[in-house]
Amino acid sequence: MITPKWEGVYPAMLTPFTKEDTVDFDMFKLNLNTQLDAGIDGIVMGGSLGEASTLLNSEKWELLRFSKQAMNRPVPAIVNIAEQSTRVAVETAKDAAANGADGLMLLPPMRYKADSRETLEYIKAIAASTDLTIMIYNNPYDYRIEVTLDMFDELAKIPTILAVKESTRDVSNVTRMKNRFGDRFKILCGVDTLALEEMALGADGWVGGLVDAFPAETVAIFRLMKAGRYKEALDIYRWFLPVLELDIHAKLVQYIKLAATQTGISSEYVRAPRLLLEGEERKTVLAIINDAIATRPKLPDYLNL
Repeated sequence: MITPKWEGVYPAMLTPFTKEDTVDFDMFKLNLNTQLDAGIDGIVMGGSLGEASTLLNSEKWELLRFSKQAMNRPVPAIVNIAEQSTRVAVETAKDAAANGADGLMLLPPMRYKADSRETLEYIKAIAASTDLTIMIYNNPYDYRIEVTLDMFDELAKIPTILAVKESTRDVSNVTRMKNRFGDRFKILCGVDTLALEEMALGADGWVGGLVDAFPAETVAIFRLMKAGRYKEALDIYRWFLPVLELDIHAKLVQYIKLAATQTGISSEYVRAPRLLLEGEERKTVLAIINDAIATRPKLPDYLNL
């Protein structure tokens, strides 16, 4: 097992499919190792970008085991837990550990809008079921439940809860967390279009989406910011922003898969009910992606910062 440091760039991994709707392990390996070569610090599997809601459990665990063997450089493999019941979430956490997960990303209960007490009990039950360290995924914008600062007061008592994926879309929440808890929790930005801003406010990492298509540029921005080379990071970020905005759309899976296809490290195939993009929508998204590829910036030697 590789203990996560909960800092740096952690891509929310895509799940490539073949035309026959099976998991494309060869394409997954290509995408994974391209990102590892670019300097990512860990991977997150089983999230919305990975189309986890359409995967069989057997596919999830096979993909997790495969990822551990396929890496050309070992980094932590984090598994997302997004379940409706506490019982199933606990079983999923145990299965993740049994299949080689190095850590967990944990959403509050799905579908049912649990109150603060219910949400805390849910998180505590999962944390008690495993020795793996945990990153709380705080995304009230998409999933309706906010993990508030007062709730983090309670979670701070649990030694295995070490990080938060900050996706409230309020960048000042980074400062609130730092003011309240200091360095007790690592904070990783979970919204591509707010990443540079949150790093400027002290975020420790970035759980990225467009890193699946443009890994070097993503890691370069992060490392330049951490090295204090703000102007260089900002120049890359301004080039990147039109593409990063594909991450905050309901069809982010199709959009980001198309981007990664255009950069040669994925395929477009998605699993139903998602469908391939077509018509004017596809042309519009392709224009954004292809313009970015045509104007791709020359990067400094960011890996040696």
